[in-house]
Order: sequence, then C-alpha cells, then structure tokens
Amino acid sequence: MLEKGKITIRQLTIFVMLYTVGSAILIIPSILVAKAKQDAWIAAIAGIGLGLLVIPLYMALGKRFPNMTFAEYSEVILGKWLGKAVFAIFFFYVFIIAVLTLRNIGDFLTTQIMQQTPIQAIHICVMVVVIMGVKLGLEPLARAAELFFPWVILLLIMLFVLLAPQVEMKNLQPVLEEGFFPVLKATISVFTFPFLGTVTFLMIYPAVNRIEKAGRAVFTGMLLGGLVLTVITVLSISVLGADQVARNSFPSYAIARKINIGHFLERIEAILAIIWILTIYFRLSIMHYALVLGIAESLRLRTYRFLAFPLGVVIVTFSIFSVPNSTYLATFNKTTLPLFVFTIGLLLPLLLLLVAVMRKVSRVK
Repeated sequence: MLEKGKITIRQLTIFVMLYTVGSAILIIPSILVAKAKQDAWIAAIAGIGLGLLVIPLYMALGKRFPNMTFAEYSEVILGKWLGKAVFAIFFFYVFIIAVLTLRNIGDFLTTQIMQQTPIQAIHICVMVVVIMGVKLGLEPLARAAELFFPWVILLLIMLFVLLAPQVEMKNLQPVLEEGFFPVLKATISVFTFPFLGTVTFLMIYPAVNRIEKAGRAVFTGMLLGGLVLTVITVLSISVLGADQVARNSFPSYAIARKINIGHFLERIEAILAIIWILTIYFRLSIMHYALVLGIAESLRLRTYRFLAFPLGVVIVTFSIFSVPNSTYLATFNKTTLPLFVFTIGLLLPLLLLLVAVMRKVSRVK
C-alpha cells in the first residue's frame, strides 16, 4: 500500500461519523419526507439497521486482505485486467459522488448564504483546501478530524437544545397513516444514501492500525451518524411540518433559522452551516483521497500525492458542467443515485467476496 501513515480506531470512528453526516444532514430530511411524510423518522431508524447489517460484508473483505485496498485485491481476486475493470467501476462511482458533493456545497452556499458569489469560485476554494489536505496524507487528515469532532458534537447539541421550544409533536402524527410501503421506499433511500456510501472506506481499511477492531469502529461511527440524521429528520418534521420539509431543498437549515429564544437569541443558522461545512469537507477529502490512491495503485505509481491537484481540477470542471441546475441534481439524487449506490455499495463487494471464497483467495497476515 502506498499510504505509510496509520490511523487509530478512534479516528476511523470519527471519519465514518463525519462521512455519514456529510451532505446528508442538509438534504436527507426532504428526501425521506417526500416518500414517507411524517413517518420519515421511522424510515431513518430502519435505514440505520440495514446500514449496520452491511458492515460484516465490508469487514470480511478487509480482514481477508488486511494489507490491501479495494484497488489491489480486485486484481488478486479477479485477475489483472478484470480486476482493473471492476476498480474502474468503483472509481467512477466515487468520482460521481465527489462531483455531486462539491455541487451540493456550491448550490447551498450560493442559494442560502452567498447569493452574489459565482458558484465556480466556491467550488475552486473548497477544492483547494481539499487538495491541500489530501496531499498531506491520511494521517494528518485523521488528526484534523479528531480535532474538529468535539466542536461538531458541541454545535449539534446546541442546535438540538435551542430548537426544542419550536417542536410540535403533533406534526409527527398520525403514525403510519399510509401504511408501511411509503416507509419502505424511504428506508431504501436512506440505506443507499448515506449508509451504503461507506463502501469508500474499503480504500482506507489497510491504514487502520488495528484492523481486527475496525468493524466496531465503523459500527459506532455509522450508528452515531445515523442517530444525528434521525434527530435532524424528527426536528425538521416537528418544527416545519411534513409538507414544508418535502418542498424545502435544505429543511434542516430552514429549521435553524427558526431558533428564537426570547427575541434575543435568533437567526443563528450559522451553527448548522458550520457543522455542515466541517462534515462535508471531511467527506469530500476522504473521497478525493480514495480516488488518487486508487489511481496510483492501479497504475503501479510510486506515490499518489501529485495526482491530487489534476484530479481536483477535473472534479471542479465536472461539478460545474455536468449538473445543469439544482433541480436536475435533486432529481438525480432521488431517482438514479439509489440504484447506482446499491450496485456499487452492496452487489460489487458481495460479488468480490463470493469469488474470493470460491477461489480460496486471501492475503491474511
């Protein structure tokens, strides 16, 4: 593996939690409510359960090839050229998600906070910081995440406490008004995004200093991230009502605007913006790191760091020209993306594991 740095179990837990929350904290309530209405919180909880069930699959691959990334053991399992083709599919998935994530950043900031700023400028500024982090390596990124994590938790607690007076539990009723089918559709949505997206960590497991405990770290990180998204979904519905949440592109930001304590403490939605910017930065950095590392390993390069800049330029270019507008992005997120993620996040790792077992291939220490 080209990455010489190591990350701890604690750092992996934080990575997974921040990656799971990422851009989902802003858009997942509207996606779920559009399908399940006031029962979206049930779908969020069910989605956590399904997401946790996939962890053993990922860890089975990680423990079978403890010193190899997805890019490397794909070739070991399937052969050189077929393995490269499978990794190319995986690479394409992570690349598309990185492009959409960067576009989410631009859409949010240009519509909610910095309306007069060109979206291109925002994309470039964000990607510059991401490139800097990736060029430093995984270990410094993990230390930065560890440093910012307590602040994210503190700001989340502040947000939840300050929103408590605005909660109206009647907005969560009636329960299961339209039966289980809408809840099932919403559960599949949240299962694919963001939980199946943690397949990206198959490029990071070899850097964990205690791979035998990585499963517990991923479990804890995904559970924490899922609980945050569930609480945000409940707050969005109980404060705004299901109809408004479904119509709003960023409902969690809208509820933060409603904070009003004695007409003195109000309009502090910057709390949510800071949380989101921190979590989405690490989400995008992890994806960018996985992409450049995968390219370097697939092409047998001696280092991956010099690839961070050119690939960043490509991501910025695609984020501007491949997504015509925010409506197109929202439609893609609700229709095409779930099937895409399901294929790469579940079927592809399952196929690799089955072939590895049948061929009795492993690289266990």
